[in-house]
Amino acid sequence: MASFFSDFGLMWYLEELNKKEFMKFKELLKQEILHLRLKQISWSEVKKASREDLASLLLKHYEEKQAWDTTFRIFQKMNRKDLIERAGREIAGHSKLYQAHLKKKLTHDYARKFNVKDQDFFKQKFTQDDCDRFENFLISKATGKKPHMVFLQGVAGIGKSLMLTKLMLAWSEGMVFQNKFSYIFYFCCQDVKKLKKASLAELISKEWPDTSAPIEEILSQPEKLLFIIDSLEAMECNMSEQESELCDNCMEKQPVNILMSSLLRRKMLPESSFLISATPETFEKMEDRIECTNVKIITGFSESNIKIYFRSLFQDRNRTQEAFSLVRENEQLFTVCQVPVLCWMVATCLKEEIEKGRHPVSICRRTTSLYTTHIFNLFISQRAQYPSKKSQDQLQSLCSLAAEGMWTDTFVFSEEALRRNGIMDSDIPTLLDIRILEKSKECENSYIFLHPSIQEVCAAIFYLLKSHMDHPSPDVESIETLMFTFLKKVKVQWTFLGCFIFGLLHKSEQKKLEAFFGYQLSQEIKHQLCHCLETISGNGMLQEQIDGMKLFYCLFEMDDETFLVHAVNCMEQINFVAKDYSDVIVAAHCLKHCSTLKKLSFSTQNVLSEEQEHGYTQKLLICWHHMCSVLISSKDIHVLQVKDTNLNETAFLVLYNHLKYPSCTLRALVVNNVTFLCDNHLFFELIQNQRLQHLNLNLTFLSHSDVKLLCDVLNQAECNIEKLM
Repeated sequence: MASFFSDFGLMWYLEELNKKEFMKFKELLKQEILHLRLKQISWSEVKKASREDLASLLLKHYEEKQAWDTTFRIFQKMNRKDLIERAGREIAGHSKLYQAHLKKKLTHDYARKFNVKDQDFFKQKFTQDDCDRFENFLISKATGKKPHMVFLQGVAGIGKSLMLTKLMLAWSEGMVFQNKFSYIFYFCCQDVKKLKKASLAELISKEWPDTSAPIEEILSQPEKLLFIIDSLEAMECNMSEQESELCDNCMEKQPVNILMSSLLRRKMLPESSFLISATPETFEKMEDRIECTNVKIITGFSESNIKIYFRSLFQDRNRTQEAFSLVRENEQLFTVCQVPVLCWMVATCLKEEIEKGRHPVSICRRTTSLYTTHIFNLFISQRAQYPSKKSQDQLQSLCSLAAEGMWTDTFVFSEEALRRNGIMDSDIPTLLDIRILEKSKECENSYIFLHPSIQEVCAAIFYLLKSHMDHPSPDVESIETLMFTFLKKVKVQWTFLGCFIFGLLHKSEQKKLEAFFGYQLSQEIKHQLCHCLETISGNGMLQEQIDGMKLFYCLFEMDDETFLVHAVNCMEQINFVAKDYSDVIVAAHCLKHCSTLKKLSFSTQNVLSEEQEHGYTQKLLICWHHMCSVLISSKDIHVLQVKDTNLNETAFLVLYNHLKYPSCTLRALVVNNVTFLCDNHLFFELIQNQRLQHLNLNLTFLSHSDVKLLCDVLNQAECNIEKLM
């Protein structure tokens, strides 16, 4: 009983009293002190004390057991038997039992989930900085006492699951959230999805140390529960169900997507808190359907981390600098290196090329090139020039497995799935040894690719080698279906698949594939992609559905100017969001070749407002200039929409000069939620463009002086605005 208050906090129980009951508690405490001649606490201190202050006073003046006994007697006099029973259950130690179980599970079982060489965190002591960071995850931006719903957003492999595991371990050791949460439950969506149907009570029971979880007790204080939902992208739920389809009964079995929607849309246990990890694409899809209180971005390796990693691998300073410079100059490759396991892949691949006496610059041409070089190196021994027949068969079977996984949303493969795709039991040790596959830590006798992007490039290689009709699984669809699924972002977990297909069509990649597999590849796939483009051309509805950024990355990876010009000029409208410097580079590379656009809609978020190092600022402005040039090169562009964007003065001037160009034919200007970090008068000058007829300023903040300026401009004789929103 003595440890109860220090572990769980008397304050919890005092907070259960309403204002009138709390005053009654103080009066009865005064009587207890006088009647039992307890050590005196000043009545003036008691009278003005908050619940938290009073809990501190009791623990300061009395031994913990005496403080408990006193509180227990007062609750009895107040007829609050519910609090007495709840406290009794807590003393029985269910929460402590669960914490001890979770610590053991994390330390002994979950430790195997992570590469111990890279992430030996279980041996490290948590610092105060670690604990502060975890506590900060649940500091709400929202006002009021709303329960937390926090998104951890980051690309696959960046370390979201690792961070959540560390957070749970810190809680199980009593380092964080001790007065906030009685229980923390972790649900991995890849595991939940396999259940098909379940109740919340079942999911909780699976996490409990024995067969009889005290479900009623756990659910009796929903505000003391934190649910961690990991890898939401695996769930295939879009949170678009009708309110009537959702469930509020924690004991009732439901399809797991309905169960997850009911939790995250606050139909079930609305008082509980949530930490949700997801990829940026999943967050983008869900952000208007889940009312989150905060978003945290997980960024992975910094530039200095990457440099340290290269230095430890190369050791020779000159070679380190040579390899690191190649990566730093390629913004897409540098982004890949922010994921720890992919940083290892890139650095290892560059090291092998240098050791073979080759200059690694050619493999840094595009991201696809580095992935294929790495994979082919795995299957060709250092002493050999060409792969063995067995290695060719193993990689071909692995590509078949990867393609099946992409279409069935499978990332953990059973031995049966491996055999179905031609991977024999005797092949598995080799594939594990070269580190293209790893054993799954969640499922026995199951395997995963080293990283989802490696599964994606293997799936792309399958399409260069075989037709979907030759695949043993009927789930595997045609290349045309794949491309439209990718470009329309139907499957948000497909991050690179379409880009790799285009990247593999470059002549240098074709040569590598032909050298490895020993035969000339069919050019049919290029014709099929041309057919896709012809389908897009002239189909306005389809063009509206296509994510411009996905298309740009595909064409950038292909690195074929003739094909690029043909592709972008199949488009009359393009819609894209450039979230970072890399996106702006790729968008600029494609847009400067456009000449048929009629409508352009884009967002550059904060990319063109943030301070950059001088060298990057210059490169960024050159790219921005190329992006804006489409307003001149496309002779019939009539509609420009800029949304969710902050533009600094220099960036705005570039846009302004292109819009003022005599040949710019713009008729409609849509400026939604845009901030110009400069004097706005130039923007209003644009409105005097005689061709402009439609102006939409929805969600864009206008000051009183801005509105006055707008009115003056609209009254000018040369202003032809017919529609203002």
